[in-house]
Amino acid sequence: MMGNVLSQFYFIPTPHLTEKNCPDQTGRVFLVTGGYAGVGFELCKILYDKNATVWIAGRSESKAQKAISSIKEASPKSNGRVEFLYLDLADLSTIKPAVQCFTARNNRLDVLVNNAGVMYPPKGSTDAHGNELQLGTNCLGPYLLYRLLLPLLTQTAASSPTASVRVAWAASIAVFVTAPKPHGIVLGDDGRPTDQGVVFNYGQTKVGNVFFAREEAETTPHTGVVHVAFNPGNLRTELQRHWTGPGAWFTDKFIVYPAIYGAYTELWAILTPELTPDKSGAYVYPWGRLGSLPDGVEDAMKGERGVAARFVEWCRKQIEPYE
Repeated sequence: MMGNVLSQFYFIPTPHLTEKNCPDQTGRVFLVTGGYAGVGFELCKILYDKNATVWIAGRSESKAQKAISSIKEASPKSNGRVEFLYLDLADLSTIKPAVQCFTARNNRLDVLVNNAGVMYPPKGSTDAHGNELQLGTNCLGPYLLYRLLLPLLTQTAASSPTASVRVAWAASIAVFVTAPKPHGIVLGDDGRPTDQGVVFNYGQTKVGNVFFAREEAETTPHTGVVHVAFNPGNLRTELQRHWTGPGAWFTDKFIVYPAIYGAYTELWAILTPELTPDKSGAYVYPWGRLGSLPDGVEDAMKGERGVAARFVEWCRKQIEPYE
């Protein structure tokens, strides 16, 4: 396992897919949560430059409009579109109205990138429903968004090249280093992840996104939608805004990369021909290559009543009132 961890920190192969060789995306529609900052912003810039229709989803219209202006200025010859979609992943009641707005203006969705997230917020932070903030923002919000968009994704897949319609779920190196052993998530009797402290709670949510990718790949293959989870890499972004102390200083100085590299990871995950239907649910390492998961996490995804299945079932119950 140590080799897998180190290979995601150091001696990472050169990105296979960048703004220099990304194919034209004319006619395709992408929805990127948190697309106005960090990795998501860099991804949206590349996609728009390649003539895609890009929707930036988030809760700050001012940040989004500033990002949209920057994206358009960087690619004045683009034939694409870039739009803002308001939603708050920490408030499930905002997501269905957002999807209704989106579907009223789009007859297809080629790729959903669940890019946005929160890491290490102040202890005791919660979402609008009283859930631990990281659990709500990183798991419940994205899962509801995906479930509500699944009919449109399925419709798009029916008339698109095989495996080109995708849902990408943001994981992290935390899956390996700060997720509770052995299975990555510690569930209570009702299936809810138990409080393990802010750092380990973050790791649990990243494993949760791995579970979503694999469970949805296995239970809904008939949709034609391909799922992928990814570690974008160790990056300098707004995600670390709550992280302070010596560990944060050391990481920032010695083991993080510019946000554009995380965009290369996401770009590969959503566009590579290597992600065929039989690989749906795969895990991607920086800056775009298929990788393995910890044995305990793999074990958790086995069986109809395994840890992963129970976690996804619990999440489904939480989002049902908002579907």
